[in-house]
Amino acid sequence: MTTRTSDNTDTLVVGGGQAGIAMSEHLSQLGVPHLVLERSRIAEAWRTRRWDSLVANGPAWHDRFPGKAFDGIGPDDFASKDDVAAYFEAYARMINAPLRTGVEVQRVTRHQGRPGFSVETSQGTIDAKRVVAATGPFQCPVIPSIAPDDEGLYQIHSADYRRPEQLPAGAVLVVGAGSSGVQIAEELHQQGRRVYLSVGPHDRPPRRYRGRDFCWWLGVLGEWDAEAMKPGTEHVTIAVSGAGGGKTIDFRSLAHQGITLVGRTRDITHGVVSFEQDLADNLARGDANYLAMLDAADAYLTRNGMDLPEDPDARQIPATPACVSTPLASLDLGAEGVTSIIWATGFSVDYRWLEVDTFDAQGRPLHQRGVSREPGVYFVGLPWQSRRGSSFIWGVWHDARHIAEHIATQRKYLAYDEDRRQHEQASSALPASPCASRDLRIS
Repeated sequence: MTTRTSDNTDTLVVGGGQAGIAMSEHLSQLGVPHLVLERSRIAEAWRTRRWDSLVANGPAWHDRFPGKAFDGIGPDDFASKDDVAAYFEAYARMINAPLRTGVEVQRVTRHQGRPGFSVETSQGTIDAKRVVAATGPFQCPVIPSIAPDDEGLYQIHSADYRRPEQLPAGAVLVVGAGSSGVQIAEELHQQGRRVYLSVGPHDRPPRRYRGRDFCWWLGVLGEWDAEAMKPGTEHVTIAVSGAGGGKTIDFRSLAHQGITLVGRTRDITHGVVSFEQDLADNLARGDANYLAMLDAADAYLTRNGMDLPEDPDARQIPATPACVSTPLASLDLGAEGVTSIIWATGFSVDYRWLEVDTFDAQGRPLHQRGVSREPGVYFVGLPWQSRRGSSFIWGVWHDARHIAEHIATQRKYLAYDEDRRQHEQASSALPASPCASRDLRIS
């Protein structure tokens, strides 16, 4: 039987992944009493919501917190998912984070007539003056409504994919060509599967150019600090990979290797998939993004007088494969032996446990750099929370510092108010001066 308890804290952080651990570090540095709750284990999503061969998409020198490097991994290497989970475990120990695992937050409601929140958990109720939602952006896998109700077809989201052997024998349709979709498609192809890859609008930065990783280029070009998406890019994914030591994703090369590219998936009816005829346009858009970054990098080097090795091969675009010049309009799954569909179609957030007034009609947080519309409620780890890099490991760390400073400032105002109250109460309790009641007359 689980023992239910009552507890209280100044600030409660919900989530023990990268966002929660970053929050704990900054709150501790500012002397803010707090508690971090994690419903499973530290960095659980890295352990169980990733496929076996996944590595980080950024090199180890970049995708980390400032206070600790990865153990046993070179700075230009790409950490495995297990390496990342171990890193956050070690980091939590290093900062002595007040973290409780195996505790699920079930409901948060605001107190009536007094400050703070009542937090109902699987192990009791906690009274908190502030609540930080650090559960990240990848909470609920999204499978679009066009997914067919077909028991004979194996369908999973990319969050539930682990390895090729998990799928039944046969060809595979991968829907979505962001980092997850393209890496899964390539792994399946390398294991001898016939693969169809549905490609939508995307950016595809160079993995390395002129001796520097794309993470470095985005940094020096100021792209990581961009505070808003460019118009029309809201639904654009990024195709980049650290697999195999890292390489630039080129969809034409994948096609020449044997993967069949198709346009965006429009509909699936009676076992036949219909595709938009936008494949060539989507690839052209990706090429334009790629070449624009090379141009910006060259201009940066010229402007700053930097001498990095030339890289003429980077501008070579492979010949157009047949599946692009004559794209499929439809695909009969049964006739082509397709037995599985992997939906690499992203995630949505789920804050049903947070019963406060700071969400729009779609359940998305209303906030300014993580400070919500509901006083005392904060978010950290959201995409574009303050900048392009916000949902990356290092970006989360910097956003958490801003939230912690906001909390510390609020505590100072409240401390001043409490000091004033105590002073006023102490003054009113003093005995009256004898002169105060004397009837003074001037004759």
